[in-house]
Amino acid sequence: MSKSIKELIREEYIKCAKDPVYFFRKYCYIQHPKRGKILFDLYQFQERTMGELNDHRYNVILKSRQLGISTLSAGYSLWLMLFHEDKNVLVIATKQEIAKNIVTKVRYMHINLPSWLRGDTIEDNKLSLRLGNGSQIKATSASGDAGRSEALSMLIIDEAAFIKGIDEIWSAAQSTLSTGGKAIILSTPNGVGNFFHKTWLKAENGNQWNPVRLHWSMHPERNKKWRRQQTELLGEKMAAQECDCDFISSGYTVVDGPLLQWYEETHVQEPVEKRGFDGNYWTWSQPNYSKDYIVVADVARGDGADYSAFHVIDVETVEQVAEYKGKIETKHFGNMLVSVATEWNDALLVIENANIGWAVIQEAIDRNYRNLYYSYKEFGYLDENIHLQKAYDLKDKSQMVPGFSMTSRTRPLVISKLDTYMRERVPIIRSKRLIEELFVFIWNGSRAEAQKGYNDDLVISFSTALWVRDTALKLRQQGIELNRKALSLTSKNTGVFKTTPKKAKDMWKMKTGRGEEDLRWLL
Repeated sequence: MSKSIKELIREEYIKCAKDPVYFFRKYCYIQHPKRGKILFDLYQFQERTMGELNDHRYNVILKSRQLGISTLSAGYSLWLMLFHEDKNVLVIATKQEIAKNIVTKVRYMHINLPSWLRGDTIEDNKLSLRLGNGSQIKATSASGDAGRSEALSMLIIDEAAFIKGIDEIWSAAQSTLSTGGKAIILSTPNGVGNFFHKTWLKAENGNQWNPVRLHWSMHPERNKKWRRQQTELLGEKMAAQECDCDFISSGYTVVDGPLLQWYEETHVQEPVEKRGFDGNYWTWSQPNYSKDYIVVADVARGDGADYSAFHVIDVETVEQVAEYKGKIETKHFGNMLVSVATEWNDALLVIENANIGWAVIQEAIDRNYRNLYYSYKEFGYLDENIHLQKAYDLKDKSQMVPGFSMTSRTRPLVISKLDTYMRERVPIIRSKRLIEELFVFIWNGSRAEAQKGYNDDLVISFSTALWVRDTALKLRQQGIELNRKALSLTSKNTGVFKTTPKKAKDMWKMKTGRGEEDLRWLL
């Protein structure tokens, strides 16, 4: 006895409800860029990925470009909505238009279903689709409150590595998944140290996330010729990002990831000693009294978000011999810098003179540190050509100010010096803390800065050290020493300090902020 149409439909419905892959291949149409409207006949790697998504609650997908994973996520969303009542799916992406693409794919699949599968539609617009059984899908752009008040059955975050503030978004949305909801986070890589990269590493180490890696070579229609074409079309760096699932080679770090990896493998060492009240003063060697050193400091703004930092650099070899990164009061930091600089053969002490940096400079001046760095006031930075062109006269002390000025004019020059030195593999970097900061030190438009949520205190102080080291050496060849030894008779008020010759019996005494300075050291 043949089955009725009603019985056949019931059997088909049950098959589709049990197996999403069967549902895709039999009834879901997609728009192929070359072949137009076709059934979603999954490749083997797509079928395996579908099994992963269905079997695990939290999935993080590291993928190559154009593997159809967004389409797969759309199909999975539709399957969940059709065969389960009151399911709520939310799609988040960098922009609303990108998130809308997945909703558009869901809508296309849904419209082209046979009527007995399609069911009723309650709401249908560009950003959402609500079915008669109460299930729905919505698209939204990335923002701190995205998904905060939603009771989610499934959260899809597309191109997660490129979303700013995604940590906040995940924190807000996570609580809405507490009743058993699923999460799919997918992206091509975009450098290291960001939320997506850290989530992937945790997944590989066996936490609650299930890692799914989809390399370009998994696609049956791609070969090495295709990969070479991508390099020609996109450039080497972009191709690595879009095709190879390579975190190190991807992203827009100021210093290339593979080069940083080389530094990490070649030079980075555990410190010989960790000193200081907080154990954050790291040293890799002891002072060699036949060598010259430079100490360069970046002073924290005091808002609690950043750190005070400094490096001790061997002037000749450009080797990092010591480093500090910590949260410390201004007064103590100034005292610490003077002590460290003294320890390292009275090193040239360079302190950024912006805002709170002046207070640290004042501590060095009050303690009579002789080898304090000065720069040309008019231009705000040390440039050997300007000094020589201006025929700088060491008697005109009013033209010099203590410290290094990091401005919109000097910052690009300092970053450029870092790029040059690193590409030529000149510096010897020992600190893993510095390398970690360099991995998240990126181009944000035309400005080089740390990714959101990270710090660049060590990077900035190290870059400044390279700049000062390079230019100061050139000036020294011209007989110009930009330090307190050359500028001890500074007389004009810079806004921070003032010294005035004492009119008393002892002509070798001068008043300072903390008493009298004996000037006989000039002899």
